[in-house]
Amino acid sequence: MTLIETLAQWCATPPTFSVRARQLACDAIADTLGCMAAGRDDFSTRAVLAAWPEQPRSRAQDALFNATAAHAIDFDDNFSPGMSHASAVLVPALLAVAQKMDGAALVRAYLIGLQAQAFIGEAIGYQHYTAGWHGTSTVGCIGSAAGVAALQGQDAAGIARALSIAVSLASGVKGQFGTPLKPFHAGMAARNAVDAATLAQTGMQGRTDIIECAQGFVELYAGTLSQPSLPGADRHVIELIGVMPKKHPCCGSTHRILDAIADIQQQQRLAAEEIESVHCQVGIANWRNLAYAQPQNEMQARFSMQYCVAMMLQNGALSVSDFTAGAVRQHAATLRLASITLSPWSPAQEAENRDLPHILTLRFKDGREITHSRLRARGALDEPFSEQERQAKFRDCCAGVPDAAGLYQQLMTLEQQKDTGFLRKLMV
Repeated sequence: MTLIETLAQWCATPPTFSVRARQLACDAIADTLGCMAAGRDDFSTRAVLAAWPEQPRSRAQDALFNATAAHAIDFDDNFSPGMSHASAVLVPALLAVAQKMDGAALVRAYLIGLQAQAFIGEAIGYQHYTAGWHGTSTVGCIGSAAGVAALQGQDAAGIARALSIAVSLASGVKGQFGTPLKPFHAGMAARNAVDAATLAQTGMQGRTDIIECAQGFVELYAGTLSQPSLPGADRHVIELIGVMPKKHPCCGSTHRILDAIADIQQQQRLAAEEIESVHCQVGIANWRNLAYAQPQNEMQARFSMQYCVAMMLQNGALSVSDFTAGAVRQHAATLRLASITLSPWSPAQEAENRDLPHILTLRFKDGREITHSRLRARGALDEPFSEQERQAKFRDCCAGVPDAAGLYQQLMTLEQQKDTGFLRKLMV
């Protein structure tokens, strides 16, 4: 069978998902909905609403608006196997077609779509991302189309059609990072996933070997073809690797350094005025993502290691409120951003070992120096957020939402909810 046929067969008849996998899915869906609520008034979201103001909205437009909002402030989760912000695309795409379905169906479809993103990401390889493709809007689009088609009740042949169609809709380049178009990438991917699954229902079809064939996805999108496996009785990818919820509302490429600062802050007092300089060593792809040493607006600030580190050292934490237009105007001109430097590992070092840490070096005015490294950011399965931290993030995102605490408790029991209409309170 082709890669698409193999994946489609699994998506149509997946194994029974464990209680652990389903609870992790509920956590991820809740985190995404919180980010969506926080991003509803962002410029990117308002721009797509202004571009398509017609009513009533189509399901694909619902997916576009809500996925743009979910990714707007870059607080949504990361997913290593898909090289993507997996949930920001997948959850809005599913919500667009799940409005009359119960919570259990939504959770099941989420787990199908997430595993599909992992399969596509592993099939094409990490080189796709390092070459400059935005995995959120390429891999995310294709994998989410499988989740949507499964939620619609399509059989393996229908899901295969949706996957093939989605390959032709996959796009988005990392050169747009730091601009309002990056959140639109997630919206575009969710819309395209819904359109691909809907078009598949008509019988429209493409090649089922379009991932691996000549002039196919792997060849054209800088991939390195491999044959991924799919879980049977084994654990789902959400249990083995997991999605990575974000502790900080900014680009994930900053997070290991920010968590390194937090580690030191737990051991001793750090006073920004006592620090002479800061150096951050990161991976090549991370270094390329962080293009704004002196940010001019809130989107650039989310992709500025200098701004994020300076604010973390000054305040001890980062909040959604640190990345408004007003906050960036106020702080970017006064923070000592020039004293914070950034460099990548060399290509030779990464070729020898792709799993390199990010290293923080603090040099103090009194001559002291502290170096601390992190191999992973917080939020991974081996260092998960506490329940209190998840709730605190949700409250930060939903500061203007009535009864946010009650909504969070409903989301924690999503599988028991027969009516998912309450989710609309968090949507665009």
